[in-house]
Amino acid sequence: MDFTSSINSPGDASKSAKLRNPGYVAHVRHVDGAIQTVSEHLFEVAEIAKNLAAKIAVPEAGELIGLLHDFGKYSEAFQTYISTETGLLAPDGDDQPNQKGKVDHSTAGAQWVWDALSKFARNGSHDEGKLCGQILALCIASHHGGLIDNLSADGEEHLFAKRISKADDKTHLTECKQQADSPVQERAKALAGKELLISMLTRLKTLDSASDTITHFNRGLWTRFLFSCLIDADRISSADFEYVENTAYRQRQKPDWTIAVERLEQHLHQLSNKPVEQIGPIDHIRQAISDACHQRASDAQGIYTLTVPTGGGKTLASLRYALHHARQHQLERIIYVIPYTSIIEQNATAIRDIVEHEQDSFPWVLEHHSNLEPEEQTWHSKLAAENWDVPILLTTMVQFLETLFGGGTRGVRRLHQLANSVIIFDEIQTLPIRCTHLFCNAVNFLSQQANTTAVLCTATQPLLNKLKAPLKGQLEIPEQNELMPDPLELFKQLQRVTIQPQIRPEGWSESEVAELALSELRNKGNCLVIVNTKAWAQKLYQLCRTELDDNTVFHLSTNLCSAHRQARFAEMRQRLDDKQPMLCISTQLIEAGVDIDFASVIRFLAGLDSIAQAAGRCNRHGHLSEATVHVVNPAQESINQLIDIKEGQKQARRVLGELGDGNLLCPEAISRYFQYYFYDRADEMDYRLPAAQLGQDDSLLNLLSHNPKNSIVRESGRFEMLRQSFKTATQHFKSIDAPTQAVIVPWGEGEQLITELCGLSRYETARYRNCLKRAQKYSVNVFPNDWQKLQQQQAIYPIGEEAVYYLDKRYYSDAFGLTTEAVNKAQADIL
Repeated sequence: MDFTSSINSPGDASKSAKLRNPGYVAHVRHVDGAIQTVSEHLFEVAEIAKNLAAKIAVPEAGELIGLLHDFGKYSEAFQTYISTETGLLAPDGDDQPNQKGKVDHSTAGAQWVWDALSKFARNGSHDEGKLCGQILALCIASHHGGLIDNLSADGEEHLFAKRISKADDKTHLTECKQQADSPVQERAKALAGKELLISMLTRLKTLDSASDTITHFNRGLWTRFLFSCLIDADRISSADFEYVENTAYRQRQKPDWTIAVERLEQHLHQLSNKPVEQIGPIDHIRQAISDACHQRASDAQGIYTLTVPTGGGKTLASLRYALHHARQHQLERIIYVIPYTSIIEQNATAIRDIVEHEQDSFPWVLEHHSNLEPEEQTWHSKLAAENWDVPILLTTMVQFLETLFGGGTRGVRRLHQLANSVIIFDEIQTLPIRCTHLFCNAVNFLSQQANTTAVLCTATQPLLNKLKAPLKGQLEIPEQNELMPDPLELFKQLQRVTIQPQIRPEGWSESEVAELALSELRNKGNCLVIVNTKAWAQKLYQLCRTELDDNTVFHLSTNLCSAHRQARFAEMRQRLDDKQPMLCISTQLIEAGVDIDFASVIRFLAGLDSIAQAAGRCNRHGHLSEATVHVVNPAQESINQLIDIKEGQKQARRVLGELGDGNLLCPEAISRYFQYYFYDRADEMDYRLPAAQLGQDDSLLNLLSHNPKNSIVRESGRFEMLRQSFKTATQHFKSIDAPTQAVIVPWGEGEQLITELCGLSRYETARYRNCLKRAQKYSVNVFPNDWQKLQQQQAIYPIGEEAVYYLDKRYYSDAFGLTTEAVNKAQADIL
């Protein structure tokens, strides 16, 4: 399709005669009415975007889209709007209407760059110029609401062509060309030449793959990366103008990794010099694991695996690798991607205690697992959102995937921060199965295009480099990129438990599981029971509590806020240290990253990876000569909606049948398990989208690559241009099956924070940001069906104008956390 004639003819001649105004307004500061001119804003955004886009070696592309993103603000329509809205110009009846939301000021710049680049031709073809023009125009046109679709999902419209063809009386391009400041236009013209085109094409060529799917996925992600540079630059410029104090908190230089390295090495030295009586049986093995990571840190950048049994000290070992590697390659940050919010705070505290000192000018560590952030991009929420500009970041897999594939502009502004980084994927086996190909392609892209090192860290390494459909994308991991010299020998050295399957044809009843748990408690002194559902956790807790006092039996689930769980963990660890009897009934939240050591564990049947994680909570420090993990199958379990658990049970049964009493935790058994698990679920890995959602069966991977099922693509048979349906893809993307909504609960300090947040003015940004961060520990993520129940009972309340909520204290139990019934009634129902 030819877009070269898409820009319409000039508008009103009276506008052509309008004199240039050197004071065109981009923003008006609320506090003092100060003005940021369009020229100032454009040049500032251009400079920031230029520096950010240098991460993928196209600084001029970033500068150009920054310079043109608000080009439409030179129009009389926009100037009238902003003057009216900010009080610079009082409205006068119908002559000065309120035009909020009706002035398009992003399309003009998109049309400008499309018109400038699409005309270039090499070897008689304009395709390359059009491709480059489309990439940059798309970023500019989309910078308010997120990347737009190039093609409609139904194949009826070429939406990019429609946008770029928008009438001049709507986009005001001709008027803006006549009125824009000369330096802006001169710099834009200097940038939009053959040198830029050649630079972009050189980089785009490196995205080519043997697979059309991967090639066009890479082009789409490259476009999204540039878009990220623009969004963050725009937000920084706007926010720092409105809140001048922000500039004092921005880091201007790369971290001095030597400081952090020396602090870590000093900490490790102190650990190695502990008195002999304080050194545990496996401390020497953990030291060897750490040393191996240190030795490999000077290797080239790439994608690596770190396969270490649970309890092997992966957190400190991976931190040692990351700090030394970041210093070796002069990288900008270290990012930990962790599956559960429940372990982020624990790991962040451990890292912060090692690398942060009070005299530091800036904090080293940031936790970001915010579900309290509003979904809508209001001015207030833009300022409350983090852009990950810190040396060491800990975030969730949900946030990581949202950054790569989510909609709007909130998450994508962080994407460029994944470049020049070490990314540690903790417990990588928990990656959502439907995101597999998307994840693999994205990590390959970051490694090959953005100077990023990735480390897949787990005791149960999934086979992400050996997928059934490699042409859809799989990780490119050389065999020598396992950081441990001999993982099999390591597993033998760290084997501290025996797995004892006790699978019954009729399953285990509630009373039988409770009896086994109480027996293990009496014989071993303490016991942990890990179940698959919250309902089972509550039932077992109640059954066991009839036999034990409240100080002996504990309940854990994600219905407890993080601070509540941490308090409970502290109490449990103290009882274990004091050799006091203790029984814990928990959902699987306790499996990953929780440093706690039980003498006996009972695990409900699940995938082998989950069973291995459960085993990591048993005889964790090797103080017992033998310990057992009992694997039982409950008689009645509502897991039809928990597809991952159900499929994991199926494949675990298969491996159990084949290996019998063999070592179910060894790498060979885990590899066999994942071969079966991935083979049976291969068709899910490209993120399937049923016809009920799109009108035809398709996949998110297709929408984000060459869109082969789209009728426009099928009819044209051409791939030179971008074909992605970006917006449609992001609208259907959910990194978890049932997206949750966070609510702040009135437990502990949470009650005070709720009061404080409710009393804040919308302009008290610093206090709002601080309160919101503190409230993370006092929030619970609620699934849609429970959210609806709470709304029906008027148990949740909004805070101000933002999408932040708090919970009525009658719906939070000290035993079970958040409940969907008033506490007294809920406890009575369970009893």
